[in-house]
Amino acid sequence: MNFSDLEAATFHQLLGVVSDVSLVISAHGIIEDVSTGQDTMTTLGCQSWLGKRWIDTVTSESKKKIEDLLRVQTESQNLLWRHVNHPTPSGGEAAIQYITVALKGNKFLAIGRNLERLAELQRRLVETQQSMERDFLRLRHIEARYRVLFESSPEAVLMLDAHSYRLLEANAGAQLMFKDAGKRLVGRDFRECLEPGSQGEVQSLLRTALATGRIEMCSATLLGSTFPITLSATVFRQEGGAQFLVRLTQRELPAASPAPNDTTLVLSELMEHFPDGWLLTDTSGTVKSVNEEGMALLGLTATSQVLGQSLERWLIRGAVDWGVINNSLKQQKPLRNFATEVRTLSGMTLPVEISGVYLAKPEPLFVMFVRDLNRRLPSSTPTTQSVPNPFAELSQFVGRRPIKDIVGDTVDTIERMCIESALELTHNNRASAAEMLGLSRQSLYVKLRKFGILSENDLDVDANT
Repeated sequence: MNFSDLEAATFHQLLGVVSDVSLVISAHGIIEDVSTGQDTMTTLGCQSWLGKRWIDTVTSESKKKIEDLLRVQTESQNLLWRHVNHPTPSGGEAAIQYITVALKGNKFLAIGRNLERLAELQRRLVETQQSMERDFLRLRHIEARYRVLFESSPEAVLMLDAHSYRLLEANAGAQLMFKDAGKRLVGRDFRECLEPGSQGEVQSLLRTALATGRIEMCSATLLGSTFPITLSATVFRQEGGAQFLVRLTQRELPAASPAPNDTTLVLSELMEHFPDGWLLTDTSGTVKSVNEEGMALLGLTATSQVLGQSLERWLIRGAVDWGVINNSLKQQKPLRNFATEVRTLSGMTLPVEISGVYLAKPEPLFVMFVRDLNRRLPSSTPTTQSVPNPFAELSQFVGRRPIKDIVGDTVDTIERMCIESALELTHNNRASAAEMLGLSRQSLYVKLRKFGILSENDLDVDANT
């Protein structure tokens, strides 16, 4: 090809297309002209190379390559590309690949290609390779952990192919479970390891697990065994397709429960038809059982209306009454004739009397008897008149003392009786008694001092607190 008539501008444009940087170098290796074909090459400061020796613009390890490039002959047909590194003003290095062509007048044309893109690709390739090696190492660790867990699990575990039901893996627990453990399990059809009566059910279970993706369970019998096992299967996907993870669990035969004796049957029948209400709760107050009379007291038509609910809901004073009952029974002290009111399902209030005991076995429980107080109220006038009137003696003070003093003494008497009753019901628990009476704890202590109910020890403890 003859390019003798090629204009200088066209030649310059051609160099810009085929190269990223072009250098015209004298016979002494001095750079006489610089032409760049990329904007990125300007960051290297190529124009500052003018007038410098080409060998001085490269790093130390590239100087030998520059000497080789400057030895090219005019008649040379084999042009070799050389990788050269130039230091950048930012302190880094720029990789450029050069070839040199001999020109007339003992000059050289050095054509360079920027290797930054290639270096970036190489960097990404190295990073990708390192990432793959890390992932491969992590997978090997995961596989090692899986293998240890798989082999050391006391449960029998099998891996099946989802389409052929061929056994792929079996741990030591599975080998021991099969009667023919001496034979090779891996590679066999799993259905052959089951009794004929269980094969259809297991195959249906595996198909369902494959279709739904859920864990499915059924009962099956291994070949040569008379005891049923529980078989569960779940499906997962691997490169080879779907597989089953099958777990086999020996079913424990139910222990023979002792037959209830005659006394147990009699007591159960008695509590069911007891004339008073009977409730069984746990220590948090959740109702576990109730008899017919207890349902009648609360106005219930079905046990589902009260079972699983808190007894506190049915007490008028709620947390106050339950606190007294709970504190007494938790101390394993019998609760006797605790007077309160319950709210029936229809919203009516009913005065009742509660007695209870604590049962430690078979689990901590509270047994409470609820008695309707309306049945115990006096029903005839003679009986009512026979009850002594505690305030009958007040009439003796009329005319002797002012009514203000009589009323004041009566109020004090009633207040003292209420405080003493509350302390008795709460087993001398001052906080619960104050809550029951609607007083603050400080107000209760003031009244206890007023009526002389506090002992000297209580006074000392109170003074210290």
